[in-house]
Amino acid sequence: MNNQDANVSVNQEIITQHQQKPPVSLAYIFFAFLKIGATSFGGFMALISVVENLIVEKEKLLTHEDMLDGVSLASILPGPTAVNVVVYVGYRLRGMWGALVSGISVLLPTFIFVLGFSIVYFQWGEIPQINKFFEGFIPAIAAIIFSAAWNMGKKTIKNWQGILLAVASGIILKFGGGFYTTLLIILVSGILGCFFYKDALKSTISTTSNSSITINNSLTKNNLIIGFSLLICFLLLYISPLPFFIDDNSLANLFIIFSGMSLMLFGGGYVFIPLIQEIVVNQYQWITQTDFVNGIAIGQVTPGPIMITSAFIGYKVQGILGALVGTIGMFFPSALLMVISSNFLDKIKSSIIIQAALKGIRPAVVGMIFVAGIVFAQTAQIHWGSLVIFAISIFSIWKLKLEVVFIIPIAGILGLLLYR
Repeated sequence: MNNQDANVSVNQEIITQHQQKPPVSLAYIFFAFLKIGATSFGGFMALISVVENLIVEKEKLLTHEDMLDGVSLASILPGPTAVNVVVYVGYRLRGMWGALVSGISVLLPTFIFVLGFSIVYFQWGEIPQINKFFEGFIPAIAAIIFSAAWNMGKKTIKNWQGILLAVASGIILKFGGGFYTTLLIILVSGILGCFFYKDALKSTISTTSNSSITINNSLTKNNLIIGFSLLICFLLLYISPLPFFIDDNSLANLFIIFSGMSLMLFGGGYVFIPLIQEIVVNQYQWITQTDFVNGIAIGQVTPGPIMITSAFIGYKVQGILGALVGTIGMFFPSALLMVISSNFLDKIKSSIIIQAALKGIRPAVVGMIFVAGIVFAQTAQIHWGSLVIFAISIFSIWKLKLEVVFIIPIAGILGLLLYR
């Protein structure tokens, strides 16, 4: 028996076992993803790997193809990728309630961590020693962003069209700036992606595997209509001028802004940084550039997705309730879109137009991430210690393969020692 036959046999065994067993309980989903959310340091792939190990390898609740389909779908949809995959797994296990419970439980630990850090930061952040500790984060975060952009670029940019899109988007964002500039870059690069790559992709799109567990909890027509209506409302509120009765710093505006970003941003955590920075720092001035950098650092040293930084920003604007609203706004709309899209998985995966557009958007996003790294680096102290922290961070990432969760605290300690 060759490897392919063995995989098919294993998948059929999992599908048979799944059909014979009662569905897993919501309590199991809650505690399983609560544990994953509390221990998944290391970002997107670390979280996905833990989910794969538990749900597919140990419990055999889904097949490898199910997981790959979820990762593929989350990769081509907007929003925080890792949480969207978790919601997809919960949905396949127990329908809408499974999606809701898995999403809440995986975010709960990191939300509590970030909320605690935020309270400490905004209460005692002006103490000189604390300031030096956080200032040490800035060169390290810049190094992390440059490294992420470099690694993404190596995987994404393979030809002159990709180089052109990356360089042009970086230059336009650097000298243009602003939310609408960013949005225009994404739209134009998507259109150019269709122009550059559509024909080449026609011969390479694979057909969908049939080695998946059938969902018995598909959304009804009415649920789909309600879901689509909510998503359209979120988008319309985001792109329309703010009504006069809604204040810039209100909870309503917090939800509108984060829910809009959740549905407009493709590519996961680091990709979100430039646009979020533009909106919360420059447009609404909810936090300073330094606070934003430190919020990203806190998101890095806690388990779970980096975009939990929305809780940090929300706390600064409206306290604990603001942290909760910011988190719901960032994660709920894209999770809803993920659940709805799971009902149309085959068509989305095989859409040449969507894949060609994303192939054009990805290099542009890499260019924008590089610019975000430059902006971060410009906020670092003009001090030889900043160069030392940056160099040590780059070396630790590239040569030592050290996890980000270790680099950030070390950078803080170096900041305490070097900045005098």
